Amino acid sequence: MSTLTIHTVESAPKESKALLEKSQKNNGFLPNLHGVLAESPGLLEAYQTLHSLFSQSSFNKEELTVVWQTINVEHECHYCVPAHTAIAHSMKVDEAITEALRNKTELPTAKLQALHEMTLSIVRNRGQVSEDQLEAFYAAGYNQRHLLEIILGLSQKVISNYTNHIAETPLDAGFEKFKWEAAAV
Repeated sequence: MSTLTIHTVESAPKESKALLEKSQKNNGFLPNLHGVLAESPGLLEAYQTLHSLFSQSSFNKEELTVVWQTINVEHECHYCVPAHTAIAHSMKVDEAITEALRNKTELPTAKLQALHEMTLSIVRNRGQVSEDQLEAFYAAGYNQRHLLEIILGLSQKVISNYTNHIAETPLDAGFEKFKWEAAAV
């Protein structure tokens, strides 16, 4: 059982208060993850900044979901998989995409599958991807910018996934209906 504090706006270090207020305004509630991150104002700010930058990347809403959820599922993040399922629903992403990602099944299009495979390769191989993998990714319609933006998304997800593992962050009520557990191997 983790003993990390889940801060409120009132209990957070003063440098985190405005960041938590921003989070509460943007989400309509204060996500538990953000409450945990608030203990380190720099980490909370980095997470929020990376989220904003990745959300504004050249990826569309389906592609954002593919990158986020591919990483979340690969990292077996009990908090982020349900959270990003809820986010995907709010963005009106096709449920076939979210269910394929959650269940590790084939995505509905070859292009999204190529994005998923490149993201997995980057995560699993710590950025060491082969020339064949790059060629397949580019042949699917992606480019160098997309490749680098996967790393941007991964940067955000490392912060949240690793924090959630250490903190054992409890799911927020709004994410409970999307609860997820990694399949037994």
